[in-house]
Parts: sequence; structure tokens; C-alpha cells
Amino acid sequence: MTKLDSPGAPASAAGAPRALAGSLGATAIVFMVVAAASPLTVIGGAAPLGILLGNGVGFPALYAVSAVILLLFSVGLAAMSRHIPRPGAFFTYVGYGLGRSTGLAAAWIAMLTYTTIQVSVYGYIGYILSYTVQTYAGVSLPWWLFALLVVGLVGILGYRHIDLSSKVLAVLLIAEVGVVAVLVAVVLFRAPEGLSLAPFDPAQVASGSPGVGLMFAIAAFIGFEATAIFRDEARDPDRTIPRATYMAVIGIGIFYTVASWGLVMAWGSSGIVDAAAADPGSLILRTMATYLGAAGEIITNVLLITSMFACVLSFHNVLTRYQHSMAAAGVLPERLSGVHHHHLSPHVSSLVQTGTSVVLIAAFALFQLDPVLQVFTWFAGVATLAIAILMALTSVAVIVYFARTRTDRRLWNTILAPALGFVGLVLSAALIVAYFPIMVGDVDADGAPAFGGVSWFLLALVLVFPAAGYVQARWIRARRPLAYAKLTDAIAG
Repeated sequence: MTKLDSPGAPASAAGAPRALAGSLGATAIVFMVVAAASPLTVIGGAAPLGILLGNGVGFPALYAVSAVILLLFSVGLAAMSRHIPRPGAFFTYVGYGLGRSTGLAAAWIAMLTYTTIQVSVYGYIGYILSYTVQTYAGVSLPWWLFALLVVGLVGILGYRHIDLSSKVLAVLLIAEVGVVAVLVAVVLFRAPEGLSLAPFDPAQVASGSPGVGLMFAIAAFIGFEATAIFRDEARDPDRTIPRATYMAVIGIGIFYTVASWGLVMAWGSSGIVDAAAADPGSLILRTMATYLGAAGEIITNVLLITSMFACVLSFHNVLTRYQHSMAAAGVLPERLSGVHHHHLSPHVSSLVQTGTSVVLIAAFALFQLDPVLQVFTWFAGVATLAIAILMALTSVAVIVYFARTRTDRRLWNTILAPALGFVGLVLSAALIVAYFPIMVGDVDADGAPAFGGVSWFLLALVLVFPAAGYVQARWIRARRPLAYAKLTDAIAG
């Protein structure tokens, strides 16, 4: 494909397909993926649930644990990004390391991950908007109506050139990080029980349901690994992508650990669990009201909405590029690989992703699912388990690829760090599965995990999607040899 330097640049030949293009630097890509992690949504939405349903006071430490595991994983990911000049990220890397069938299975796990995390946040933002309108205007409207409105706005931005999305995300991200930083700064001087390191006490970290806490902690990082998706739109991909990946993991890890510690200190180790139990959804607003006054509460309410918007916009961009890459590989309809003649965006893929979100939200509304306790919590859990498995598989692919090709002989980058990351991710996935029923409300009379219909259905999704990828690979090989050759070139070298 011809790489275009500007929206108006002509193709090199008549009828030549246009390619995604851009000049995103490491900072711009970091804004994209950190916005996907949605800092204020994590601190205001996920952290209270991690404290309440997970391991209580010890929850902040799980952000640090997750950051270490994912940083180890990122070492191998960055090494692969230098040697695999394709924007497919996970499914491309797995394909190069473990074969095209496994690569295609990985592609469908990734699609499940990003679709479920995106739609889970659509549920939460729909609830927040409905709650805000009812609180300040006295008008009661269903959450799904607001969710659909957000889907439409995200679709408009996703259709256009990615530079516009990155600028919008940058502004929103700076604002939400700023307000949380101000809160933590004030708490340092006004903490009711003084400052302590209780959240990092091993006894506190292992208390309650650490598997549920770890799920919410890892979920906060989902999106950082998508730096490789923007390879074709990066200024200098061989340097920009690894740098952006490390910056994203380290930045997210430090911010979440410090911010959630500040949230615990704001209520004290003896009061934070009760404060979260009163209403986890409004914990951050009540905290802001206490420390920053009514103005702080209102500002945070607005920024919480924009934070979630930034999150779904970023995941929309990631999903459309995954679909674009899969279509270019012959896995999805070729039309999805189209690039807009002016915006240089995967516009057809964007429209399809918008339609998918509309259908899912309509289904949730039809089944009358609660937007926070069911849509957000359930599907964030599915996404987190899927991404942990996907990253573990990618770690194995990194080790196998470099052991076979010898194109990079750095022991730490190609064997040790990926292996340590693999162990951490497998243990994390096992903990998440063990505690999964608690997250969805499947418990026995004593409150212990008890796998029921909802748990089994959601966990089955993580098996069905990769299985479909394997079946599709075999079908393409048998029925569409030309497409199989294209798939081989795209994800298996």
C-alpha cells in the first residue's frame, strides 16, 4: 500500500489503495492509550468497586503489582514491534511466533477484549449521564438513551482523521489527571487518620477477595498494549512504539497507585470500605465534595463524564484498526480495509463498530441489565480475563519467535522478561477465574464463589471466540486458498 504523507496526497498509481497515515509521536500515542485506560473512570468507578468487592484497604497495591507484570510483558512486546513491521499487534505477533491459526485465534480474543471493555464503559457513562440529568434537571431518562447518544458522537469522531481524536483525548486527559492530582495534594494535609502505608501491608493486600481486586486493577491498564496498533500512523515506529509502550505502563501504574492510595487516605483505613459500600458509584464525588467543596464535586462530575467519553473514543479507534488489520489479512470482509480518501481513517470499519455498539446496547436495554453492576462489572471482567490470556499467549510467541529467528539475541528482552511476564499473567488469570463468580454475584449462602449460569456463560465467551478463530483459519485454508495466502503474509511472515 502507498503511505500518504498528507490527506490530500495522491496515490502513486491510479486506483492504488490508500493506507493509514499520520505523524503521531510517542506522546500523542500515549495520550491515546492512557485515555483508553480512562484515569478518572478508574479512580472514580473501578477503584471503589475494587475496594468494596476486592481486597479493601489493600487494593491500591494491586495497581503496582499489575504494573510490574505488564512492564515485564512490555519488554517482549517492544522487542517484537521492532522486528514485525505490521500494525496488527497481538494477533500479528502471535501469528509470527505460533502460526497463523493461533494468530487468528488471538485476533478474535482481542476483538472480544476491546468490544466488551468498550461496551462496559458505554453502560457506565449512560448511567452517569442519566444520574446527572436527573440530579440537576429533575428529568428521568433511561441510561441506554444517553449511551446511544455517546455512541453517535464517538462514531463521528472515529470516522474522521485520528489527529482530531488524539487532540480531543489530550485535552480531556490532562483535565482529569489534574483534578485527581489536586485531590491527592489536599488529602496529604487533611487525611482524617493521617498518612500511612497500610494499603501496601501484605496482610491487607491478601485480604478479602484479591482475585476480584486484581481483575479491577488489570482492567485499568487495558489499552496500553494498543500502542502497536498505531504503527502505520506513527512518526518513527521503530522508536516511537516501544517508547510509547513503556511510558504508558509506567505512567498509568504510578498514577493509579498514588491516586487510589490517596482515595483510601481520604477516608482512612478504618472508613474507606464503609464509604465505598454506601454507594461505590458516588464515592469519588463525595470525596471531592469533602475536600474540594461543591465546585470540586461539579467539576469532577463533568470530568468523569468526559473521562468515560475519552475511554470509549480511544477503544473505538483501537477496535476499528483491529478490524481494518484483520480485513487487510483477508479474515474480515475486504470492504473493512477501506481508507477514507480525505480523512485517511478506516471509515468503513468505524461505521461497522458504531453499529455493533448500537446493537449490543439495545440488547442490554431489552434484557433490562443494570448499567453498572451488570453491564460494566460483568463485561469488564470478561475483557480483563481475555486480555490476560491474550498477553500470556503473546509472551510465549515472543520467546518462540526469537528462539527460532535469532534476530534479537538480548536474553532479557526476548526470554527472561517475557517468561516472567507470562508467569505473572497466568497466575493473574487463574485468580480472576477463581473469584469470577463473586464479581457477577454467583455466591453460596456463606458468600463463597459458586459458579452459576451467568459465570459459566461469560467465561465461555473467552473460549468460544478463539475457538472460532481456529475454525475460521481451517475453513479459509480449505475453501479460499488465495485468502489463506494473504493471511499467511499478514500474520505469519
